[in-house]
Amino acid sequence: MKENHKQIAEEILRMAKRDQGLRSDPEKNRMSIEEIDKANTARMKEIIEEIGYPTVSKVGEGSSQAAWLLIQHATEDLPFMKECLELMKANRDDINSENIAYLEDRVLTLEGKPQLYGTQFTKGSKGGDWEPLPLDDLDGVDERRRAAGLKRT
Repeated sequence: MKENHKQIAEEILRMAKRDQGLRSDPEKNRMSIEEIDKANTARMKEIIEEIGYPTVSKVGEGSSQAAWLLIQHATEDLPFMKECLELMKANRDDINSENIAYLEDRVLTLEGKPQLYGTQFTKGSKGGDWEPLPLDDLDGVDERRRAAGLKRT
């Protein structure tokens, strides 16, 4: 990790910890999930403007993973999510490449399109079981998942 990004790396980890804490116990925090997502998105935009995408070599593995998590929750800013997806693809050797599949599926489903990798689920209407959102080319999903480093469906 580059020394000059240590503070940013620590900040990203704190943001993700707060994000996950709120999602696990919404009553514990005064901020709503929407408010924290909006604040985290705004800060992630500033960070990316300052240092580029938070890759492993810039902020360390944990903070790079945390940055992806925060970007996954930026659902109210689809253009930002798409920008990050392209940055991740351009830096695929310096990030957890599985995260590209997750973000690509998230973007596609937010656009109302079928996902490619089967990473996005919704609560089912029958019994509350989780069900995958629609998939494009179901026959090819296992090959796409393998190529992305994901487990088989």
